[in-house]
Amino acid sequence: MLTKSRPNLFIIGAMKSGSTSLHYYLSKHPEIFMCEPKEPWYFIKEVNWSKGEEWYLSLFKNAGNAKIIGESSTDYTKLPKYKGVPERIYEFNSGARFIYVMRDPIERSISHYWHNVRWHGEKRDMFTTISEDQHIQDVSNYIMQLSPYWGVFGKENVYTLTFEEMIRQPQESLARIFSWLGVSTDFVPPNIEKKENVTPGIVEQIKGVGALHKFRSSPLWNRVHGFFPESIKLFAKKFAVTEVKRDSQENEKSANLLRPLFLPQVDSLSLELDREFDEWTTLFNR
Repeated sequence: MLTKSRPNLFIIGAMKSGSTSLHYYLSKHPEIFMCEPKEPWYFIKEVNWSKGEEWYLSLFKNAGNAKIIGESSTDYTKLPKYKGVPERIYEFNSGARFIYVMRDPIERSISHYWHNVRWHGEKRDMFTTISEDQHIQDVSNYIMQLSPYWGVFGKENVYTLTFEEMIRQPQESLARIFSWLGVSTDFVPPNIEKKENVTPGIVEQIKGVGALHKFRSSPLWNRVHGFFPESIKLFAKKFAVTEVKRDSQENEKSANLLRPLFLPQVDSLSLELDREFDEWTTLFNR
């Protein structure tokens, strides 16, 4: 059993709030090791918990003498879909620390919708999806997602920041994180202005029951598509998906639906963290 390289840092979300970029920045610091794949999802009982601790620790076998050893699984803050994650992490390492990145909850929800369109075959329009999919709303309920970690590990062990401040002042934001982690604050990661895992302006949305799209995404298609002429591949794409511009949807209609839901939650969040979120201009309709 591997015990030396035991993770002590977890980036726990929120999904579509810059965790991929933050994972990349931290991984470049000489005192920090961040595992690949980025999201092992080990502490989720329904996903990879059954693979066992030895499998999980093998992901960190190359950590060497790194002071901080971490991973980034945004599904660790997806209540009520996945429960019991903080308790499992506490049993694994009671001294663990966490970073949670928050984004304007309306903007995050909209980005979540496009993620589902792009990767999970979502065919409904944005307003219908956001109004019917409680999970999208829950992931943006930051006070609900953070409370279990505060209860198990204490607020002092959960570092919170916003996606907007990380975009606006990446170097300063990272320096504050490095200071909190107790590593050198002088280090500046390469490509610090580059954003990772950005949704493109045009997204492919599947048509019909999605059978042709599934075939185009299958291992079989990966093996044989090189034998087809470009005209055939374009023809297949035309009938499998339609290209949708992200700015063509009625964002404000969805925002008007979400705003009265999220404002009370953010009020509670502000009280708990003793800070305001003026950077969330869509939420506050500014």
